[in-house]
Amino acid sequence: MAQPLVLLERTGAIAVLVLNHPEKRNALSRAVLTALADRLREIAADPSIKCVIVRAVGPVFSSGHDLNEVRGAAVDELESLFVLCSEVMETIRRLRVPVIAEVAGVATAAGCQLAATCDLVIAAEEATFATPGVKIGLFCSTPAVAVSRAVPAKKAMEMLLTGEAISAAEAERVGLVNRVVPREQLSAATLALAEKVASASGATVALGKRAFYEQLGVDRPRAYEIASRAMVENAQLPDADEGIGAFLEKRSAKWST
Repeated sequence: MAQPLVLLERTGAIAVLVLNHPEKRNALSRAVLTALADRLREIAADPSIKCVIVRAVGPVFSSGHDLNEVRGAAVDELESLFVLCSEVMETIRRLRVPVIAEVAGVATAAGCQLAATCDLVIAAEEATFATPGVKIGLFCSTPAVAVSRAVPAKKAMEMLLTGEAISAAEAERVGLVNRVVPREQLSAATLALAEKVASASGATVALGKRAFYEQLGVDRPRAYEIASRAMVENAQLPDADEGIGAFLEKRSAKWST
């Protein structure tokens, strides 16, 4: 029996999505994207999950799209493939819980897009990131959406125009990666971060994640309107009342979510 292309594992309140097609360099084929979409729906429907880790089997986090599905494909096939990929990326953004990419090796093209789309990224020292489509005549336009929102525009354009890989250390320097650790510490470091995130109120984090991305793409006055509305909504949550009370009373909070 064939192994699932995407595994869904649990560690307490943390869900772990595992890209499980190493023989194809964990390419984001239509089948893998569909499996990812299915697993994300399962996560969205489970209120006990408070954080998600995305990792991969093998030395490649993801090599991007399966080029065999792109070359010679009809227009409607191409359109549906890139729409599916975009929908998966946006599902990660809209998910109420934070998503952490655990990148052990190579993340290229749509694989780099997947890492950049996640809310946080922890990388092994030997990990590399690239948008190399220009080298094969297929500019990484959809990966550019996520990458250009994670790193400064000039650096994003350099990655896109040259196709050259950047190291984990450089990815951390430009803001694509939050933290770089030795390979043997990667899973433990990612899990520790996920557990820290999961220790907060789920309702508060969900509201905060939504507001963060909503305000990110607008001008400053509109951003303050969005943030102020979020603060008002947040202040009315039972967990805000509990958390403030616990702080004032010098005790540990007991979250309802």
